[in-house]
Amino acid sequence: MSQNRILVVDIDPVIRSGICNFLGAQGHIVSEAANYHDAQLQLKRFRPDAAILDFTLPNGDAPQLLRHMKALDPAIPVVVLISQSAPQMGAGAVQQGAEQFLVKPVDLSALHSTLLQLLGKRKRLPPSRLPLARAKSECPNPFLGSSPAIRRLRETASRVLSSESPILLQGETGSGKGVLANWIHRNGPRSEELFLDLNCAGLSRELLESELFGHERGAFTSAVSAKQGLLEVANRGTVFLDEIGDIDLQVQPKLLKVLEDRVFRRLGDVRDRAVDIRLISATHRELLELVRQQRFRSDLYFRLNIVYIQVPPLRDRVEDISPLAQQLLHGIAKNCGRDQMTIAGPAMLALQRYSWPGNIRELRNVLERAVLMVENHQVALQHLQFQSSSIHEPHRLSGTTGTLKQMESAYIKHVLHDEAGSIERAARRLGIPRSSLYNKMKRFDIPQGTGRL
Repeated sequence: MSQNRILVVDIDPVIRSGICNFLGAQGHIVSEAANYHDAQLQLKRFRPDAAILDFTLPNGDAPQLLRHMKALDPAIPVVVLISQSAPQMGAGAVQQGAEQFLVKPVDLSALHSTLLQLLGKRKRLPPSRLPLARAKSECPNPFLGSSPAIRRLRETASRVLSSESPILLQGETGSGKGVLANWIHRNGPRSEELFLDLNCAGLSRELLESELFGHERGAFTSAVSAKQGLLEVANRGTVFLDEIGDIDLQVQPKLLKVLEDRVFRRLGDVRDRAVDIRLISATHRELLELVRQQRFRSDLYFRLNIVYIQVPPLRDRVEDISPLAQQLLHGIAKNCGRDQMTIAGPAMLALQRYSWPGNIRELRNVLERAVLMVENHQVALQHLQFQSSSIHEPHRLSGTTGTLKQMESAYIKHVLHDEAGSIERAARRLGIPRSSLYNKMKRFDIPQGTGRL
């Protein structure tokens, strides 16, 4: 059967679900989106071979989305669905680049035949007419700057590009682990294939299993049709599992089987399916400590940790803040339709003196807020709003009186906050073993995760 990737964009969940289920039953790989924003994300992550677009999206989003699709891939065939009450929209959609339009309620067999015809024409185009949806030149640069920390990161990542071994990225929240994973894929031997990511944090066991492995019809109450999982869709490509430390214990042996035997089973299925992926995982947690607590399997930890890369926090690469801020500001201004913007000297100094507990993600948020406040073309000091109460001085403890136990507890909380919840760094700064820090946290009733964003 055909394995074309089809993106379905429709605001109506019933229509969207019906089209997706039908196309999935025909052997296609289907992804869906309900609005302009979700469709933009799917275009970059899913790299569809064709798209079905509801031209009645609100706020005039459909024409803009059509132009965006064609800008990313001029050869992508787009079938537009229009309302019976506005047949003139079909001609307008074709003039704006759509290959075909159909009137709702659409006949699914006719829709499928139209897609197959358009996909057949696309496959006959010369390779030069089929651009990659995410060209290497479009991939964000995770090594912007000249600090020793970023040079070491660049050297380590470059050495493992051609490897097929699993990679474990360790770093604080917002430090750029996802960008680095994307760069490794785009510059590695699987760059022509899919890069799909999944954040494991907060997902229930059932949802995580369904997203990773897929399910058969009737596997559980709401499984009204079969669904391909992330591993199956990304076959021959790269899978990036973010926050791997949060993965459920019952799911861990199934993931280990994928790494060791390269097979998996859909939920409700009785047969193994072969899969060929490169796995990149990331976490801000101390996985070895989770292993000691029996919250993470040791065999899975050692299988994931074949290639280990430490992503440095932003506070360890202060000299990189200026080029990073300029690049981020350029992108934010462009997205907001603003002219080229600059950062005033005092504002840049403040950015360099701030501790950045939220790392690059927090830097972007601060600049995005600043752009909204600026009336001219320069971000000044007064436009910057930081989460910390002080930029220029070390964080002070809220109280300087109390019992020794209260003071010790307050100082531990302060250090954990400064170190973004990292037990290892906090223990090193306090000059005690990690086991001692855990004991003190338990004695002072300080919950794990204190200080973590």
